[in-house]
Amino acid sequence: MSTAPAPAPPGPHPRRWLALVAVALSVLVISFDMTILNVALPTLASQLQATTGQQQWIVDSYTVVFAAAMLPAGLIGDRFGRRRTLTVGLALFGLASAVGMLADSPGTLIAARAAMGLAGALVMPMSMAVIPGLFPSGEQRRATALLAAALAAGAPLGPLIGGFLLQHFWWGAVFVINIPLTAIGIVACVLLLPETRNPAAPAIDLPATVLGAGGLAALTFGIIEGPDRGWADPLVLGMIVGSLVALTALVLRSRRQRDPMLDLALLADPTFGWSSVAATLVSLVLFGAFFVLPLYFQSVLGADAFGTGLRLMPMMLGLMVAAKLSDRLVTRIGARAVITVGLAVLAAALLLGSRTETSDGYGLAAVWLTLLGLGMGLSLITAQASALLTLPPARAGVGAGLIQTLRQVGGAIGVAVFGSLLAGSYRGALDTTALSADAAHKAGQSVVAADAVAAATGDGALAASAHAAYVHGMTVVLLVAGGIAVLSAVLVALRMPAVEPRPAEERAGAEEATEAAAAGTGPRPGPPPGASSGTATVPAADRG
Repeated sequence: MSTAPAPAPPGPHPRRWLALVAVALSVLVISFDMTILNVALPTLASQLQATTGQQQWIVDSYTVVFAAAMLPAGLIGDRFGRRRTLTVGLALFGLASAVGMLADSPGTLIAARAAMGLAGALVMPMSMAVIPGLFPSGEQRRATALLAAALAAGAPLGPLIGGFLLQHFWWGAVFVINIPLTAIGIVACVLLLPETRNPAAPAIDLPATVLGAGGLAALTFGIIEGPDRGWADPLVLGMIVGSLVALTALVLRSRRQRDPMLDLALLADPTFGWSSVAATLVSLVLFGAFFVLPLYFQSVLGADAFGTGLRLMPMMLGLMVAAKLSDRLVTRIGARAVITVGLAVLAAALLLGSRTETSDGYGLAAVWLTLLGLGMGLSLITAQASALLTLPPARAGVGAGLIQTLRQVGGAIGVAVFGSLLAGSYRGALDTTALSADAAHKAGQSVVAADAVAAATGDGALAASAHAAYVHGMTVVLLVAGGIAVLSAVLVALRMPAVEPRPAEERAGAEEATEAAAAGTGPRPGPPPGASSGTATVPAADRG
């Protein structure tokens, strides 16, 4: 008696590259919104009559909520569906952008930005987590690299888009652009993305969620407020100590659970762990450059908001070259070597930038910004791709959330460290001997304030001193950032494994059987089209 031939294994998802375009668009919207307010803040602060503290929280409310919500967002996507979580996040982002566009008070805008941070936390890890369900293992590195490139491209695009919109429309236009882009992203994701989830994902752990979100929010708040209030301020100390207590409790709780929200076992994998460390360090040092450049272009070189965005474009050129080269280089010399080279190029760019003099024009900046984009692309794109490729598909959401959380915390630390360095170096180099005590205090707050005092008093010497002091502060920041990048390159070269990990699909067999048993489903058949081993594709009736 003959038996029917076994069905051929399913091929890769036929529309996977179109689907990746949809996901990349979603990531790009979230990414450039992190920096788009850098050029819009002075205008909207003036029209909304926002105090200095309110201006800070218009920017920082996004960062605090984004970092705090990332870990639970990864677990939510694994449990309830990654496509569903991604589209809900995009919808919330569009709605919050509409509220921000219509805001008539600083408080309303701060609340809208916080909601946008929550939405971004839902979108960002899910954008990476859907890749194992779309691509076979041989294509996952390239797909992840392209998505990481879209994420990195948002940083220089934000000021350019914001500057253009401010030049032609009112300040609320920086939020209007999000609405059609999120709508396109939602439609594309619904039509092109298969729904995937982990059938054995644990229920939401409310105590762990509270500890993780509260601890990360308090840590980010303390880091942001420390430079202004002082590190000995009771509120800052209370927030940092409270965050350490909460995060320690989360670690202890996670170690006792089989499927925790904070999966420390992921960090035990040397490739995932060191790739995550590299991505975090890249985020930290990049904030040195992003922090000093807009004011350098606007105050020292005299560029407007749109001109500032244009002057950041060489970074995009370097990033595009890195995105094209990274996958080929990894194939030839391995991920560790590519990340190390990227960090070394990043260090060279920052150290070259630290040679800037007040009399220099834009030429030197264009050179080192190109190198900065190249180094950022090689190191960040490769580090994120390498980390995600080690993840079992069933833990893709939690793992991607962990990587992005570490990057956000690294960025927040970078803001605090480099902000303090810049402020202290600027004030120390500024000559205010000819000013009254009140004018000297005002001029010492920032180069923008010094320019305002100089314009009001007709004191050209003060403006020249302020510009020289700012360039001095920028030199200090870039030197320190470059030194950290050098140490990071050495650390990765010495500690990260040189051998490429097996694709996650090949390492998930034992875990798949365990998950199937835990879910009560017994042995599972091979994955359907669009899903990797260890990730279930949701039936059509349950999609949406």
